[in-house]
Amino acid sequence: MPFDLIDLKLFLNVSEAGNITAGAALSHLSLASASARIRGLEASLGIALLERGRRGITPTAAGKALAQHARLILRQVERMQADLTDYAQGFKGQIRLLCNTSALSEYLPERLAGFLATHPNIDINLEEHPSLRILHAVRHGTADIGIISNAVDASDLQTQPFCADPLALVMPADHPLAQLQEVRFSQALEHEFVGLGVNSAMAIYLEEQALHLGRRLKTRVRAESFDGVLRMVMHGAGLGVVPQAAVERFAGSGQLKTQALREPWADRKLLLCAPDFTLLPEYAKALVRHLGAETAFMDTSMSSTDN
Repeated sequence: MPFDLIDLKLFLNVSEAGNITAGAALSHLSLASASARIRGLEASLGIALLERGRRGITPTAAGKALAQHARLILRQVERMQADLTDYAQGFKGQIRLLCNTSALSEYLPERLAGFLATHPNIDINLEEHPSLRILHAVRHGTADIGIISNAVDASDLQTQPFCADPLALVMPADHPLAQLQEVRFSQALEHEFVGLGVNSAMAIYLEEQALHLGRRLKTRVRAESFDGVLRMVMHGAGLGVVPQAAVERFAGSGQLKTQALREPWADRKLLLCAPDFTLLPEYAKALVRHLGAETAFMDTSMSSTDN
């Protein structure tokens, strides 16, 4: 092998920093040593990896491919080190988990709290992103596990069921649409909405559905959470689209009317995803097992209640 892990880490730092000087500093190397290592990489591979310009460097197509492989290799080395250390004290490690708005708000808090309480040596780096961005991160090894909607194509990844996440249209009880037996999303788009933050995964998802119909959401105000959306809707600020699980917290208020959205994109299911669940570090497998067990328990409880 003509290069080592230091070379890979250096090349990744240089690529992400945009210049060799910053990349060398991040790698704790002198500029001369870093430049020599980069030249050695290019010479051993027989191909240019960086394009040098006045404003810094840009990876070539080959450089981008190397950076992707380097990221995966270094991530795997970190996992190996985590798996092989501190076994006498139990699992130890950090899991990067990416999820959409619904999972973050409605389904994960209690489940993750239970897992963390029973695994004191494991930390979870939890971030909210749209499903497409989660897929990209999981594919490129910058996230361990993702929770995505089944509306996106994850056929190149392994997936497991997490939970059902149907979306509902909510409105004030005296809203004109409240008298209809069924409401299409296209009808709702004639009216004004209460939305989530513009960068939230749910806001992006709903805007995409409106654009598929050649329309735009008329968003009057944005809330920080589904509860905030529901409270504003209850007091007449507009319509909202939220998970059915969020609506159930406000059942019985008498101030809300809920309509199930009979659109395929709204009948969502959430999935756990990873490139290969069997290759995850042991502590990440423990989280997948925990979330799967919680889902199985929840499904059993719902079936018992329905009967």
